[in-house]
Amino acid sequence: MLSTLRDAWKIPDLRRKLLFTLAMLLVYRLGSFIPVPFINREVIGDLVTQGGVLGLFDVISGGNFRNFTIFAMSITPYINASIIMNLLTFVIPALERLAKEGEEGRKKIAQYTRYATILLAFIQAVGLSLSIQNVLIEKTFLTISIVVVTITAGTAFLMWLGEQITEKGIGNGISLIIFVSIISSLPDGIAKMIEYVRVGTINIFTLILFVFFAVVVISAVVAVQEGQRRIPVQYAKRVVGRKMYGGQSSHIPLKINQAGVIPVIFASSITLFPSTLASFFPNSSIANWIAKWFEWGNPISTSFYIVLILAFTYFYTAITFNPVDVANNMKKNGGFVPGIRPGRPTVEFLNRTLNRLTLSGAIFLALIATLPLVIGVIMGIDLRFGGTGLLIVVGVALETVKQIEAQMMMRHYQGFLK
Repeated sequence: MLSTLRDAWKIPDLRRKLLFTLAMLLVYRLGSFIPVPFINREVIGDLVTQGGVLGLFDVISGGNFRNFTIFAMSITPYINASIIMNLLTFVIPALERLAKEGEEGRKKIAQYTRYATILLAFIQAVGLSLSIQNVLIEKTFLTISIVVVTITAGTAFLMWLGEQITEKGIGNGISLIIFVSIISSLPDGIAKMIEYVRVGTINIFTLILFVFFAVVVISAVVAVQEGQRRIPVQYAKRVVGRKMYGGQSSHIPLKINQAGVIPVIFASSITLFPSTLASFFPNSSIANWIAKWFEWGNPISTSFYIVLILAFTYFYTAITFNPVDVANNMKKNGGFVPGIRPGRPTVEFLNRTLNRLTLSGAIFLALIATLPLVIGVIMGIDLRFGGTGLLIVVGVALETVKQIEAQMMMRHYQGFLK
């Protein structure tokens, strides 16, 4: 990874993209120190320390919720809006036609996603402000309005920032913002582990075992993220004019985890949705019931989280890989899988293979995401989003490096032809 970054730095165009990405991420981190007015941060800090739903908000936002900065809601509304638009694309024929129109259609859907993000951010900001009125220094309509407008604008700015990184920088901007949010909480996590050792909550041997386990898990995540099943494809020879085409062999790479870390990000956001709804009814029986049964680490919320990861893994894989289109393209170009007839048998074979791989990848994602919860209960320490954060950090780092390598290969293609 370091050698890739060093080589990319030597290319002027890539260096400008890297600098732009770093500058935008620096703007995000600077914004993380701009507080929202009329908020008592000591009180909200105590609430976050107690864990639960507010603790989850703080983990996802990279500490912005604890300090209640302009980015307190992080990019969560944008993620929820993206989920809704992806689902509506399969339900509403007009959106489905837009998705098939190419670049212009995608721009329209992106525009609708922005509108949905602003609407969801406003609704979540209202619910959040109503649920934490006890942390407001002044409880008036004006102060609540200022808080709502400020954090809604913060989410809108983060959405714009992520899109700018995706368009003019390197990597996926939204994923990188989440990546930086998680990384920014790493020093605090290390300090907390040292404090656990100092007070005797865990001993040195347990800490070493924990570090070893973390290294093994990271290695397993990298192996699964990079692992793939290669489906061999043979192309028949055909004569076009005076030239003969085909006759060569190729393969279709089917990744074990075709969806990447997107299912984990989506599942994390949806898991918080019941608590967001309950925030509209603070101190009510509904809010208390949801807080009791959907608290993070609770068997019900954990089971819900696992089911969502499995569902979103299949859903996102279906979006990114269409066996029917692949089989049709192979048939048009005279390609076939050895031992499988072209057409419908090829589609069934690809579907069967993809479903087995997707199941393995989904179970792995769910296992890694929930394992730290079990370890935390056994060791008596709070790891909260440890597995989720690990998956996101490793996945985003791998995807970003791949994009840099692809950009480098595109600019050095002449050297490969010589």
